[in-house]
Amino acid sequence: MRNHARISDAQQLSVSDTPRRVKLTPLELRLLNEYQRDLPLSPTPFADMAERLGVEEATVLRLLKKLQEQGAISRVGPVFSPKRVGVSTLAAMAVPEERVESVAALVNGYGEVNHNYEREHEFNLWFVVTAPTREQLQRVLAEIGQRTGIAVMDLPLRRPFHIDLGFPLWC
Repeated sequence: MRNHARISDAQQLSVSDTPRRVKLTPLELRLLNEYQRDLPLSPTPFADMAERLGVEEATVLRLLKKLQEQGAISRVGPVFSPKRVGVSTLAAMAVPEERVESVAALVNGYGEVNHNYEREHEFNLWFVVTAPTREQLQRVLAEIGQRTGIAVMDLPLRRPFHIDLGFPLWC
């Protein structure tokens, strides 16, 4: 599986499962281990993180940007319980291998897309879409299908469950 990364504003670091290996400094390793979950919910989350790590806020922001560009993290953003804020769905597409990167980039261009990833399956590009209303969500899915010429399968949540994908990192 490959993540096709986006970075949002705050709340959670999602470690990328990109096949590329990234050599992490001790500070980067500590940043990733301490903030895969439970980012400070405050007006200044990055400053709060920096204080705990003993560095400047600008350092935390620079490191997060660098790690995202290197593919070490896929995003920094909120994770909400399903149906607590707006509506969401899991979507899947069967994308020809030679188009996966360009279609993933197009999908990532939508602010409603939380994240996407590639799987080894006929339906090889999967993504989560969140919107204020079901109508807006349907518009996004329809537009992605129209722009790519590839059908988008809508897989709304039937039964919620939580899988904590945070895990300790060692280097």
